[in-house]
Amino acid sequence: MTTWLDTVAGIVGPRHLITDPDTLAAACLDWRGRYRGRAQAIARPGSTAEVAALVRACVAAGAPIVPQGGNTSHCGAATPDDSGRALIIQLHRMQALRAVDADNNTLTAEAGCTLAQVQDAAAGVGRLFPLSLASEGSCQIGGNLATNAGGVAVLRYGPMRELTLGLEAVLPDGSVLDSLSGLRKNNTGYDLKQLLIGAEGTLGIITAATLKLFPAPEATATALVEVSNPADALALLHALQARFGDRLTAFELISGLCLQLLARHLPDARPPFMPPWCVLLELNDGGSEAVLNQALAEALCALRPQADAVLARHARERAQLWTLREQISEAQKRDGPSIKHDIAVPLSQLAGFIERADAALQQAFPACRVVCFGHVGDGNLHYNVSYTRPGNVDLFDDEPAVNALVYDLVYAHGGTLSAEHGIGQLKRDWLRRYLPPANLAAMRAVKQALDPLGLMNPGKVL
Repeated sequence: MTTWLDTVAGIVGPRHLITDPDTLAAACLDWRGRYRGRAQAIARPGSTAEVAALVRACVAAGAPIVPQGGNTSHCGAATPDDSGRALIIQLHRMQALRAVDADNNTLTAEAGCTLAQVQDAAAGVGRLFPLSLASEGSCQIGGNLATNAGGVAVLRYGPMRELTLGLEAVLPDGSVLDSLSGLRKNNTGYDLKQLLIGAEGTLGIITAATLKLFPAPEATATALVEVSNPADALALLHALQARFGDRLTAFELISGLCLQLLARHLPDARPPFMPPWCVLLELNDGGSEAVLNQALAEALCALRPQADAVLARHARERAQLWTLREQISEAQKRDGPSIKHDIAVPLSQLAGFIERADAALQQAFPACRVVCFGHVGDGNLHYNVSYTRPGNVDLFDDEPAVNALVYDLVYAHGGTLSAEHGIGQLKRDWLRRYLPPANLAAMRAVKQALDPLGLMNPGKVL
């Protein structure tokens, strides 16, 4: 008797239908260890046609579909529920670079390509793909698109929404949306790709994308600079933007507690100094690197003459400085669990938010720790809370109260509860609390129109 999984095996080939319990268990656990689900199997298609056939088979069987890329989600967006009915569709095999058009400054990549592979392909033709994340060696382009990933260069280049010209995706009925255009101007009706970008696999499975490339910078200048507080950091940001314009590519805020955790848990990422706050900033430009470094040094001497600062003298020192920023999450993970917030507020409200949120948390949880860092150049903070109780025990019992306190202040300051990590399972109920009813109704209408059976990554976002 032919079973539904026999049909799946016939689509992808028996080798690419995975039912091994250990492999399944790993795919059913999110990166943070917060969410664990169950699934019938994992299917690993090798083409868009196979993805479409899998979706049609799932529709016929009434089986939920969970798309999964590098499984680096912070919000449980790629983890199935506990029903055990889902098919996880992993796109690891879909790693073709379908086109690299240096003259048009575009690259078309399949969704299973890692971010690092796309960066390398761009560099191979003298171009830059500017999305940069700590997980770039393992996160995949499909997941970057599904969560509208941001990273450290949004200040200059924008998030994935702004880096994407065209998209190919399999819709919940198994049809293929083919919009892999490399055009900068294309005003032919609805911009359907923007429905899929940031939808976390709830409206379809992204299988390929045409991405923007940029001239590769000839010169880079990187510095770690002491600041007194977040308001001081913002003053430095505005002063550097006035002097360097869009050559200022990255501007990352790092709290002193972040540096302490790095020194405690990751000796290879030991900070060169231990200020109360610091910023990691980077300039990119054409021309001479020596000239750019000299210009940055002169600017910092004029703007922060008394501050501790380290300017990278070569690529190795630049990588060491960036390691400090990229390893904060790992250092905090080693320190113990935390309640994570990926929030954004307008720059004009950022310092006030941090001051008020810190004070409110200290009043409610006197011994709590706030690990604050992030992409302050675009208003995105990773504002993480731990030790609400002695020894950090029963932390997640306090999560609803902590979230309500933080998110209420975020929205009071004109912000959002999700800047770049998405909604997933983690923030689904909070979205209903803060999003206007008309917005939620429109989102539900789109979901119902495209996925009336509710099979596409159920339990996420809505």
